[in-house]
Amino acid sequence: MKPIGKYIVINSVVEEDVRTQSGLLLSGEDAKGFRYQRAVVVKPGTDVTVIKEGDTIYYDKGHGFTMLIEDKPYTVIMERDVVVVV
Repeated sequence: MKPIGKYIVINSVVEEDVRTQSGLLLSGEDAKGFRYQRAVVVKPGTDVTVIKEGDTIYYDKGHGFTMLIEDKPYTVIMERDVVVVV
């Protein structure tokens, strides 16, 4: 698999415990309200220089699309949709 240009192939972290600063665990419904989602970079595109394979990122979950590659679901986003690299 080789993404072209500014595209990035990621695996979204679906199940994630979200806690407030005081330690309260938020429900799944509350967590779905967040605009950004955590993911792990599977493969960055040929023109992506800052984000590397294996990086944990937060991206705007309203962008991108999911596709099957070798019978596994992956999400494909643009580099501009990444807001934080952890």
